[in-house]
Amino acid sequence: MAKRNKLEIIRDILKIIQNNHSIRPTPLLRKSNLSSSQFKKYYLELLNKKFIKETYGKNKTITLTEKGQKYLEKYLTIINFIDEFEL
Repeated sequence: MAKRNKLEIIRDILKIIQNNHSIRPTPLLRKSNLSSSQFKKYYLELLNKKFIKETYGKNKTITLTEKGQKYLEKYLTIINFIDEFEL
């Protein structure tokens, strides 16, 4: 299995959140298949860049922002372009 690059890891984390609509941090960590230190690095970057947001109620949950949604759409466009031209 090939290692994921940074863009793929970000896509994977955002897709997990998108598929769950909102998710708590621990299940997100488990599903992201990253070490806790790697996860923390990506998580903080996504928060700082406003791709995700934290919501506090009974539990802390993470949701996708509009910017995070746009990232997923643009990522798919790029992947389709690469596949179409067999690059």
